[in-house]
Amino acid sequence: MADDNNLSVKVRTSFGKGAARKIRAANDIPAVLYGHGGDPQHLTLPGHETMLIVRRANAVITLDVEGTTELALVKDVQRDPVRQVIEHIDLISVRRGEKVSVEVPVHVEGESAPGTIHVVETTTLELEVEATHIPQSVVVSIEGLEEGSQITAADVTLPQGAALVSDPETLVLAVQVPQLDLTTDAVDDEDGEAAEAEGDVPSIEDEERSE
Repeated sequence: MADDNNLSVKVRTSFGKGAARKIRAANDIPAVLYGHGGDPQHLTLPGHETMLIVRRANAVITLDVEGTTELALVKDVQRDPVRQVIEHIDLISVRRGEKVSVEVPVHVEGESAPGTIHVVETTTLELEVEATHIPQSVVVSIEGLEEGSQITAADVTLPQGAALVSDPETLVLAVQVPQLDLTTDAVDDEDGEAAEAEGDVPSIEDEERSE
């Protein structure tokens, strides 16, 4: 819930790469708050507290912007590709009861029929949900599914109050029998036969020892 995620943030008036580097050097995070027709607000978020919150997808935060309360949805988190340090966050202003479209992770439960595997084709589904009731995931059960079974977005049971935005025909996962890599098997067989053949040929040292 949004009430669990409270941050006191500052409005920033300096912009650009240099200003952003200074903010990050102070263990804070530059951010921009968009929404509801107003001008974007450039903010500075406390680094440690923010990192704990955004570990969860689609986090909703109650922002104290220098005495003014704003409810905001974390829309995008930009990270350094090597160090994985948060470089910037985009926030969207929301209101309680307001519907928002978000990408929700797909969580697979259960085991398919013996001898089969499941292949996930889609890792998230776009849903329309209340801003303060965003599910952490949508659950897809594969328990006992046979080879050839497919689950599309339309087959997924959605949380109460959620509506599907993704194409209903989107393939979420398929159940199949693992395919043998015949090329690899053939190479392994040839290597094994070659090793056996080499082992059958006595070396000079073996011949000398036998004498």
